[in-house]
Amino acid sequence: MPATRRRQSVRLAGELPTAAPGEVLVWTDGACQGNPGPGGWAAVIQWEDGVVQELSGGRPLTTNNIMEMTAALEGLRAVPRGSLVCVVTDSRYLHDGMTSWLAGWKRRGWRTASGDPVKNKELWLELEAAVGGHERVRWHWVKGHIGHSLNELADQLAVSAIGRAA
Repeated sequence: MPATRRRQSVRLAGELPTAAPGEVLVWTDGACQGNPGPGGWAAVIQWEDGVVQELSGGRPLTTNNIMEMTAALEGLRAVPRGSLVCVVTDSRYLHDGMTSWLAGWKRRGWRTASGDPVKNKELWLELEAAVGGHERVRWHWVKGHIGHSLNELADQLAVSAIGRAA
């Protein structure tokens, strides 16, 4: 079960992305010590009222991609159904999978463009279902470790979760 903490948001002057009216921002990150190895994930939810909710957890043997996907999945699950959501990730795998690759995988019977089976199919299906429970989910990629406070917080929480999972 993920640990949950609520706290007031830090000021985010000048940082992007910004939430559209009525939209919840979900900052996500995954981390792994070895790949595969013990891993951690985190979702930092920035509610419209400025409150920040931190979720994190881990697994003793996993991959970085699975942790990135789990962070987004748990973040989406924590937001009430029917919400407007922006998932912010520094994972191209997660972002591109959800915005570009998913439709093609489904058309090709869960095969990649090269014909290989899609890895992590079950998690992609869970993510697709979680997205379907919301009015709108948009995906925003940011480069990691460039000083976005909530991206850095998600990273710190994910790395910390590794120690609890090992």
